[in-house]
Amino acid sequence: MYPVLFQVGGFSVHSYGVLVAAAFLAAIWVGSLEARRKGLPGDTVNDLALPVILAGLAGGRLAYVLGWEPELLWRDPFGVLAVWRGGLALHGGLLAGLAAGVWYARGRRLSVWRLGDALAPALILGQGIGRVGCFLSGDSYGSPSALPWAVTFTDAQAMAPQGVPLHPVQLYELGLDLALLAALWGLRRRTTFDGQLFLLYMGGYGVIRLVTEVFRGDRVDLGFGLSLLQGASLAFLAAALVTYAWRLTARRV
Repeated sequence: MYPVLFQVGGFSVHSYGVLVAAAFLAAIWVGSLEARRKGLPGDTVNDLALPVILAGLAGGRLAYVLGWEPELLWRDPFGVLAVWRGGLALHGGLLAGLAAGVWYARGRRLSVWRLGDALAPALILGQGIGRVGCFLSGDSYGSPSALPWAVTFTDAQAMAPQGVPLHPVQLYELGLDLALLAALWGLRRRTTFDGQLFLLYMGGYGVIRLVTEVFRGDRVDLGFGLSLLQGASLAFLAAALVTYAWRLTARRV
């Protein structure tokens, strides 16, 4: 595909970095609209953006390095920080970003659950846009496929194997992310308790990753027929279901 969009002198503009930046901007915009609609202070999402983005990038990159390229820790320590090369584990980024969001909300005495509901559509939108960056750079590539819509990477700078038809798993996830976005957007005015939309997002994304990981070519096997990220997705789904049941029960008491 197009891991490098263009070069200016000796400086390369990477598609992954551009799409990740676009994902953050889109998420901030949608999150700000929803935060205002839910009665949160107007500057909430803008103020929250920096600590969450920094935490998300750090957590996502660290999780990727530990799972896929641990040798970077001793072979190329500066490479651990090179997020522009691609390689972010979204589960790690979500957990770190969630921790930063909770810290921010507590410090501002805001409802964590209401803020989570405001951010849920924004998060899945950003993740979908980010998957376009993965597709262009060859990151998070699919397994070999003989299907007519399989894609073949030929750019030497792409992260995917060269010359092998692969499942466009990044686009599979993009489609599922957009479907979840549509569902959350339709439900956002119909929630019955704070946190409902965020928990539906977490559970829905866990299901999405359980499905798309089947087609991944860079899986790290966990055992029991599961990949590392499928195990993490099951944990996300279980946590969302348990917390949803708890919040629903607490509302009825």
